[in-house]
Amino acid sequence: MSRADLPSANTRRWVASRKAAVVKGVAYGLLSLNEALETYGLSEEEFDAWRGAVEKHGEAALKATALKKYRQL
Repeated sequence: MSRADLPSANTRRWVASRKAAVVKGVAYGLLSLNEALETYGLSEEEFDAWRGAVEKHGEAALKATALKKYRQL
């Protein structure tokens, strides 16, 4: 993974793969947490929710249609 794999800074539609790319980018050190929050206009709580979903259930947990299913687990 490289910085080229990260979504553009003006991303408006957050599909699961883009969310996962940001989480992986921070995990792999391609950008800092603060840089990710600022670049993508995320709150720390929102990013932590994405990271937690990926860690517990994988990228599929980031799909909007799966939110209810994975929150119950």
